[in-house]
Amino acid sequence: MDEDAVKDYVDHAQATIGAAPQMDEANTKAAVLRDFLDLLDWTIPDNTQLEYSVKAFGKTYKVDYALILDGTPVAFLEAKGVDTSLTDKHREQLEAYLKNEDVNLGILTNGQKYEFYRREVIDTKVNVNTLGRTDLQRLPERVTTLRAFTKDAIQNNEWEKILNRIKELREARTTLESEKDDLATEVAELFSERVSGTITPQTESQAKEMIDRLIGDIENEINSDGDLPDRDDLEGSPQVVVEKDQTNSNGAYQITFFDGENELADFSAPQQADVFIEAVDYLLRNHNLISELEPLPYIPGRTRPIIHNENSFEGKQMKQPRELAEGYYLEVNLSSGQKRREIGRLVEMCDCSVQFGGGW
Repeated sequence: MDEDAVKDYVDHAQATIGAAPQMDEANTKAAVLRDFLDLLDWTIPDNTQLEYSVKAFGKTYKVDYALILDGTPVAFLEAKGVDTSLTDKHREQLEAYLKNEDVNLGILTNGQKYEFYRREVIDTKVNVNTLGRTDLQRLPERVTTLRAFTKDAIQNNEWEKILNRIKELREARTTLESEKDDLATEVAELFSERVSGTITPQTESQAKEMIDRLIGDIENEINSDGDLPDRDDLEGSPQVVVEKDQTNSNGAYQITFFDGENELADFSAPQQADVFIEAVDYLLRNHNLISELEPLPYIPGRTRPIIHNENSFEGKQMKQPRELAEGYYLEVNLSSGQKRREIGRLVEMCDCSVQFGGGW
């Protein structure tokens, strides 16, 4: 399974839901979710059983789809209709199914929203942790998570490696962000001892920049296959990942540029990507940004171009390029933290400062 296959599924599902936005559960299963199972390479009745009996809350219930290998369920998919919002009661229900039946993976979906869960046993304690929540449109950004739920990944025991890798990367990023100052100081002290104390200020500053680049590289690796949202979009403990809605209570994300204390420009939009595009386009048009970035492409990490004069690089298409002024392209398939970080870097090149407000 690749991103193109996911996009094909999304296009078909969006068209189907658009034609019948109030589909009930039965129609959602037939018109949308069977294709979702096909995407993951699970087929009815070969390795997928409908209305599988499970125990929960002292009663017997029916989970909508049990994904089965060698006669044993390995994942559950609980389905709701497009006309039904996912609730905590639905989540508690799926959690009980996974715990009681010793099944490691679960999906809760109504065709428009998708939630992914993992059961883990740590020191005899059983937890069901949220891997991520997303909507249909953003499902292509979750390719790696989806891959962990495919028949091949589960059959070959690759699913656990995939999810553990995501978890390790996120924990490494969290440590680098929270301990950046201490790590930079330790690097500076090491150079002071081994080289010269006169370079300590420069060393500490450059060590922080190196850590920022490393954080960016980790985020690129996580998000290049769309595994998880940015840490700033998460709630709860490191084990429980909850993706917030992409709009704030006022329905807007805000970016304001300053020249000293003077406000230069202010941008506001309901979607992160839109305000990100407007802000970068302003820097390009009014602050000669491209001359600061040349030669293009602008690649702040290791391999992934963020700004380019083409929508591909080295034969590989940019994931979500959006056209700017004068034929330049901006990659918008970035987490909220990456967007803020890139804006911060770009305004420094233009001798400006930035302030973020609203849903950021």
